[in-house]
Amino acid sequence: MDTQYTVGQYLTQRLEELGLGHLFSIAGDYTIEWINKHIEPSSIELIEEVNELNAGYAADGYARLKGIGAMCFTYSAGTLSAVNAVAASYAERIPVVVVNGAPSIQKRLTAQQTGFTYHHMIDGETDLNIYKNITAAAIKIDNPELAPRLIDYALTECISQKRPAYIELLEDMVEQPCAAPQGKLTPLTPIPLQVNVDQAIDKIQQVLTQAERPIIWLGAEVDRMGLHEEANALIRKLNLPYVTELISKAVFSENDPLFAGVFDGQASSEVTQKLVNESDFILGLGVWLSDINSLGQAVNYDKTALISWDTVKLGTYFVPQVPLANFIEELNQKPLSNLSACAIPSEAPDSSEQFSGDISYQGFYDFIQSKEYINDNVLIGSDASLNFFGSLLLKVGTPRGFVAQPTYSSIGYIGPAATGMSLAKQDHQRVFVFSGDGGFQMTPQCLSTQTRFKLNPIIFVMDNGVYGVEQWLYDAEIFSSDQPFFDSCILHQWDYCKLADVFGCKGWKANTYEELNEAILGALENLDSPSLIQVRVPPKSLPDNAKWKKK
Repeated sequence: MDTQYTVGQYLTQRLEELGLGHLFSIAGDYTIEWINKHIEPSSIELIEEVNELNAGYAADGYARLKGIGAMCFTYSAGTLSAVNAVAASYAERIPVVVVNGAPSIQKRLTAQQTGFTYHHMIDGETDLNIYKNITAAAIKIDNPELAPRLIDYALTECISQKRPAYIELLEDMVEQPCAAPQGKLTPLTPIPLQVNVDQAIDKIQQVLTQAERPIIWLGAEVDRMGLHEEANALIRKLNLPYVTELISKAVFSENDPLFAGVFDGQASSEVTQKLVNESDFILGLGVWLSDINSLGQAVNYDKTALISWDTVKLGTYFVPQVPLANFIEELNQKPLSNLSACAIPSEAPDSSEQFSGDISYQGFYDFIQSKEYINDNVLIGSDASLNFFGSLLLKVGTPRGFVAQPTYSSIGYIGPAATGMSLAKQDHQRVFVFSGDGGFQMTPQCLSTQTRFKLNPIIFVMDNGVYGVEQWLYDAEIFSSDQPFFDSCILHQWDYCKLADVFGCKGWKANTYEELNEAILGALENLDSPSLIQVRVPPKSLPDNAKWKKK
């Protein structure tokens, strides 16, 4: 073949072209040739992780800020350990690439024909079959002539659907010659049916102009599909108050005067709940409906238009093939000035609160906000835990400055995700993440990777000794009674701050607000390693916006 390209080189160049700057990996003999010969000499920095689950979460956190993430593991024993992280990325529409180093054709044929088994192998098809269920595209490269087309297909599906792609790279394919890349990879977009677009626009325009108290509800797809400028222009044109959902929190700066809070059912602020409940029309742009995004409150479909991906729904009205991007663009062109709008009520700040003594869950978040540690240079991350409630009401001034995983809600995500966030962030930014103690016990090795690469996230571990959110989901009354927690929700106690000594970073324990303040000030000065702050709170302490739930 008249070319200087190899399969390994082709894959590397395509990943570089998509903007990948870091690859999260665990060493493995089936991947080492591609890593050594193609990744190490490239512009992609190799981030040697400590386990596959952490690497998957890190790639997810990275992709949420950069638009693409990638991980590389060895066959089965490595790649199957990342399934949970990749499933989460699939559920949350995060474009990550899984490169799986696999046994050669010769080894596969030997195993099939003689029964002689090579390490990590099950039957040679297991990994591909599993990953087909949690990716937009899953391919196996066992033919160098087909490799360019297969790679381009998988990566194009990844950036188009905003979901993971799986590339199984056989070890004997890495140095095989192949054709050079042709053109640039670009995402495919949903195809509009113009008659449907026109009909949907007319319908929504009519409802909007007739409404007396319309509002906008911004969802995750605005961010996932990169529609920030278009959605922002529409908000300015309509001049309507808007709310977000937890998964789309801080898609724009929350200092925006039109921003009216995060709407998450009864976990929302009273002001936001009142605004939403009293509105007579809600224009939902890219909203995802889930139990965690609408806690304790059913969506009123009769007054809520849901324009998501490529459909428009309002009550029983349904129109397909109306892509969100086309809808926003064409609605922006309509004469929609002088709409009636709800006034945006403001929260009265509680300037009288005194912080002294032991820390409560709500007090922790009030303290963080009142001391203005969360400024416009801070990125926030929250784990699936009681921290969802506290962080929901924090004001985040950084556009796209909040990372959480509420749709999939895998506890233990945010610590390793902070690794990816720290590598993807801008130089002037700092990462603060909030984890429950139960979740942190699952992935504490993230501190090792962060220390190794001199990353400086500040990780708050809320130490209440229990799987608090699991208890809350099943029976929240226990938090306000003398009844004990379920045995299954009680944790073995760790001295979390001492893990900093183990991993070579810095740690603090805070029992009081004074100790918390000292810890945060110390962490802000620590620029060369992660900072772990163990925040002791009573087991039955809850954020205020979690107290509505009974059973």
